Amino acid sequence: MRGPKSNVNVAHKKLNTDTTKKTKVDKTTAKKNKASCKDPGAPKRPPTAFFVFMDEFRKDYKENFPDNKSVSVVAKQGGAKWKSMSDAEKAPYVAMAATKKAEYGNVMKQHNDLNEKEKSTSNSKTSLETTDDLDQEATS
Repeated sequence: MRGPKSNVNVAHKKLNTDTTKKTKVDKTTAKKNKASCKDPGAPKRPPTAFFVFMDEFRKDYKENFPDNKSVSVVAKQGGAKWKSMSDAEKAPYVAMAATKKAEYGNVMKQHNDLNEKEKSTSNSKTSLETTDDLDQEATS
């Protein structure tokens, strides 16, 4: 009696692995579809205060250590310095990031307005096109 039970379990396990493979494929295609929804003409998002700081830090670090070619060393040093800074020292970078974020909001609003206008003009048919469509439906 033990033989048939083990065969059934093996068949059941094979069935489960097939279904898990299908779900993995579905997840990857869903991610690809979501990524394709991004607007390629949209403006880039603004940098955070840390990245504004890192732009300046990289320049200073490169001047002080011109022989260093390692990106990871610069990033670790910058991160350590950012953590050790007080809020008062971070304030100028936070202010720069806030102004860049406000500019991004204005640019994004203009971009969205242009896209809505383009969509409305491309989606609306002229009266001649709608008449042609009605004539084609009537003849078919």
